[in-house]
Amino acid sequence: MQNNLIVIRGGGDLASGVALRLHRAGFQVIIIELAKPLAVRRTVSFAEAIYEGTQTIEGVTARRVSADQIVVALELGEIPVLIDPNANILRNEFVTSPQSTIVVDARVLKTPPEPLDAKIPLHIGLGPGFSAGDNCHAVIETHRGHTLGRVYWSGLAQPDSGEPEGDRRRVLRAPGDGTLTALANIGDHVEEGQPVAVIQPEIKVDKYTIVSPFKGVLRGIIHPGIEVTKDMKIGDVDRRNDPTLCTLVSDKALAVGGGALEAVMMFLKTSES
Repeated sequence: MQNNLIVIRGGGDLASGVALRLHRAGFQVIIIELAKPLAVRRTVSFAEAIYEGTQTIEGVTARRVSADQIVVALELGEIPVLIDPNANILRNEFVTSPQSTIVVDARVLKTPPEPLDAKIPLHIGLGPGFSAGDNCHAVIETHRGHTLGRVYWSGLAQPDSGEPEGDRRRVLRAPGDGTLTALANIGDHVEEGQPVAVIQPEIKVDKYTIVSPFKGVLRGIIHPGIEVTKDMKIGDVDRRNDPTLCTLVSDKALAVGGGALEAVMMFLKTSES
């Protein structure tokens, strides 16, 4: 087991790919999340443990814990998931050490992050908004293509295009504010025009209905009961129509996770020399 503790901010599908690769490589991993995570691909997002108590992805289990339960979960070989949006755990020296704690910001905010209120030896950022040598030490490319998963020790990842990769219709967005109710489950086959969710506004009587843009599989849907805002990403439809893919970490998440693992190993190798 490696001595370094790795704190991952965010538990969505990309963050979970990072967590899986680091965990399997022998690192102790902690995930910190919002009180109400907004992950869409929930079947492959460790953030779902916040709602369900536990979440198992490809044989690895994450468990929602309080700060005093972290060590026990780690000893059981699990990934602790903690509600801690402000990364207060980095100031808890009973759990984290300024000399050996590594942070991976995997929230994919696509905007420059707020400064960390803690001095750590390695801060890795995923995708747009991070600048290696400025607001983090290393950036992992998240844009598909020949640079996906590459590690930059200086400079920026590719800028956010503002558009989803592939067929833009696959991403379902909220047409207005309100509370979401799912009408289909992740992995369900859906037909073009089939309602997959409704959003109930607080003061408007009529509901907004979200329909599938084409025939396929519902790849993701945000947790039911969440308050959503207009244009928020709330779902994803996969025209490959293969429900088994909904339980597998994506090639993109694995590539990004491989980049994070490379950055950690390069840092440790340099530190030891």
